[in-house]
Amino acid sequence: MKIHSLFQIPQRLSLTWRVIALSSLLLLALVSLFTWLGHETLTRQFQESRNQHHERQQREIHLALTRSSENLRQLAGLTAASASLGSPLQAGNTIDVEQALNSQWPALQLEAGIDEILIINTRGQVLGKWGFGNAEAQLPILSWVQRVMDTERPLTTLRCAVSCQQFAAVPVLVEGESVGMVVLSRSLADVTRQAKEVSGSEVALLVTGAAEDSNVTAPRQLKAWNGYLLALTSEEQSLAPLQRAAEAATVDRLIEAPLRLEHTGRYLELSAVRMEESSEHSNSGYFLLISDITEQINAIHNDTRILLFVGVLGWIAAELLLLVILLGPMARLRRVAGLLPILASGQFSDIRSALPNHRHRIADEIDILEVTTLELSHQLERLESEVQERGSQLAERIDELAQERDFVNSLLDTAQVFIVAQDSAGRISLVNEYTQLMLGITEASLLGRNFVDVFEAGVFTTANTVDLPQQEEKTLRTSDHHLHTIAWYHAPLHTGNEEPVSRISVGLDITERKAAEARLTWLAERDPLTELYNRRYFQHALQIAIERSATAKGAVLLLDLDQFKEVNELSGHHVGDKLLREVADTLFHKLGRRGVIARLGGDEFSLLLEDTNADQAVTVAQYIVQLLDGIGFVVGERRHRVTASIGIALFPTHGNTPADLMASADVAMYKAKESGLQHWHLLSKAENAKDELQDRVYWVERIRSALEEDSFELMVQPIIRLEDQDIKHYEVLLRMRNADGSLVSPAHFIPIAEQSGQIVLIDRWVVRHSLKALSQLQDRGITFAINLSGQSLHDEGLKQYLAEEITASGADPHHLILEVTETAAVTDFSAARGVLQAVRSLGCRTALDDFGVGFSSFHYLGQLPVDYIKIDGSFIRSLLISPDSRVIVRAIADIAKGFGKQTIAEFVDQEALLPILKDYGITYGQGYHLGKPAKLTEAFFGINYL
Repeated sequence: MKIHSLFQIPQRLSLTWRVIALSSLLLLALVSLFTWLGHETLTRQFQESRNQHHERQQREIHLALTRSSENLRQLAGLTAASASLGSPLQAGNTIDVEQALNSQWPALQLEAGIDEILIINTRGQVLGKWGFGNAEAQLPILSWVQRVMDTERPLTTLRCAVSCQQFAAVPVLVEGESVGMVVLSRSLADVTRQAKEVSGSEVALLVTGAAEDSNVTAPRQLKAWNGYLLALTSEEQSLAPLQRAAEAATVDRLIEAPLRLEHTGRYLELSAVRMEESSEHSNSGYFLLISDITEQINAIHNDTRILLFVGVLGWIAAELLLLVILLGPMARLRRVAGLLPILASGQFSDIRSALPNHRHRIADEIDILEVTTLELSHQLERLESEVQERGSQLAERIDELAQERDFVNSLLDTAQVFIVAQDSAGRISLVNEYTQLMLGITEASLLGRNFVDVFEAGVFTTANTVDLPQQEEKTLRTSDHHLHTIAWYHAPLHTGNEEPVSRISVGLDITERKAAEARLTWLAERDPLTELYNRRYFQHALQIAIERSATAKGAVLLLDLDQFKEVNELSGHHVGDKLLREVADTLFHKLGRRGVIARLGGDEFSLLLEDTNADQAVTVAQYIVQLLDGIGFVVGERRHRVTASIGIALFPTHGNTPADLMASADVAMYKAKESGLQHWHLLSKAENAKDELQDRVYWVERIRSALEEDSFELMVQPIIRLEDQDIKHYEVLLRMRNADGSLVSPAHFIPIAEQSGQIVLIDRWVVRHSLKALSQLQDRGITFAINLSGQSLHDEGLKQYLAEEITASGADPHHLILEVTETAAVTDFSAARGVLQAVRSLGCRTALDDFGVGFSSFHYLGQLPVDYIKIDGSFIRSLLISPDSRVIVRAIADIAKGFGKQTIAEFVDQEALLPILKDYGITYGQGYHLGKPAKLTEAFFGINYL
């Protein structure tokens, strides 16, 4: 069977040979491992046996030395017991001593191998000597005599010098007393012979230390061990290995374990045994054992080669067996593998003809694979025919869907609404022609952009998601640069599968409808003549302000134009309407941001101020009077002066309902008309009217009495320079003294003074007495800051009075700062500016107090002639918690610096504010954290200002 070249598989290593190769690698690794383990085991066993042999050699040699030493001591004892020796030795008779042992010497020399006998008296003198050995000068005879005489016990020792000799010294006793000693010496020849017989090795005798025999040949000198060889068996074979061992290891290393060397094709093992020697001698002696272990090493190598050979034979046999097992099945498997690529070309009949129809009795995996391949060919053939049939049906359905799509697109493009489809991420996937036309953007530019970025609508929140319908109204700027109001309806598009939900948004342009609704709303809430709010809206706004919270407070100002009827009668109603519009425009432009302004009807206007106290309401009323007075209303040759009566009612003080408050304001307005002195009136509490009147009369009398009797007390609070904590400025504060000496807060009498007009007299009292105190302190560089009330700005005699008091007191005007509040300054800007310029012309400095809470803008700041700006404490106290306060304070500081004015922060009540204020560039600080108010007389001792 020929297979199309497209499906031919490149020639590669077949699966059979891959299995053979991998199994061969595994088996070879196992053979190598077992061979290595066998070799290591034999080597370890041999090493252990050699270590045991080394320990046994050491024990045998030490035992031989011990036996030889004991035998020598016994011989010395027998010699010392000779009956003819003691008396001559005690008498010091040399001739008799020599005769006493002449008969024993030959036997000791020949049979016992004794090399030398010494007879020594108690003074260390040698009285008799037989044989040849060490020179007497080389032996520690006196030390031996001392030890033997003191202990009366034998002494044995070993000394290695020219040769290694064993010595035994035994005391000679006469009648129980030691009269001398007998010393026998013997070489280690017998011990060396025994060591060779026991170990079966070549033996060498090594002495370490300085060589005492100059006849030692150079080859026998082992410099690496600092020693030399006294004796050596088989010198020709043993000397060279010993020289190599001296270079390879120390003697102590040979004592601990044998050293293995390879020499002239033979494997040698060297070990050492240390001889116990006399501590009085510097040299040390060692037995060196040289063993030939070549046969044992060769045996280990032969066994290892046999293991390797057997392992390789097993590997070859296993691979041959595996190859025989795999050849048949793998051939069948290759046949099936070669047929599978034909399935892609649809040659199903070729596959069925190539595979055999007969089956084995016992089916294996390859049989199952062949059957499965046949079944797969049948199924794929059926599937191919089904796919062709379904393809025809799908083509027909696509044509139908295309027609439906064209219809839907035509319908979308015809609709005069915004239609936008979005995917689950909010990206635009479809827009109709109307949307493109209104935006002036092509479809290609819109597709893929985020719906929210284009239309600023349809933002997902926790309350609405893509799965829920949503309605909203948003403004949209179209291509003609007009703002349109669009009513959007967003609905989910479910595709019926597991894909994320998309969304369709339909927008209807309701701009015209919204404009009509706004016009209707405006007509329902506005006065058509003045375009201010009407009575209905004002009462509704007042109701909301009252109900805003339990602590809501504010004021209602009811304004009625005076002589308005005369304007209508003299100049006509059209002029009256013009006047009403001008008054409305003035009130709206100047006070529109403060509250709700409405025309109630006729010539009545009202103003709703929230979060406003009585003082602020009065200030606004005074400001309105000034605004109206500034209207120069001229009709033809006739000039009409515009004035009004203003009634002030506070909530909740004067009522908790709009009706009650409007009634209270109406009463107050008529009282203002009746007074004739001022154009405004603040209504007292209705339920305490009598008490309020009595209280007012009481405080008016108290103020008058205090002015006459100097019953006021001046207090000072330091104003600290933040950079270096220097204190040169003080603000002057006022208290009233009671009869018992206690002080009354200005909150109790200042409002009454402002209502009664006594506040101007109080301002003059403070100025006069402050200048008197300042004249006594100015040499210290002290500066006083004094607050002027809003009414003093209208005091035409203020400049003359101030000049006279400066002259009378002798104070330097440069050390006096006069402060006016921002509200007072802006309420009557021209008057405030004139007063401040007049004060500065006298040499005084000026300050704008409570800056930031009034109605001013930074434009006024540049036109007012002030040297200092005092930032209102409400911003400073909230500086740490309010981002808005930080922005405002920084802006005030920057603008003030730009105008060349210094800034003072009020109400600095904690340390954490200081670094922030310094960072903003604020120069001074004032507050309880920096310094509390104190009596002037206590702050500066010895000062008298009364």
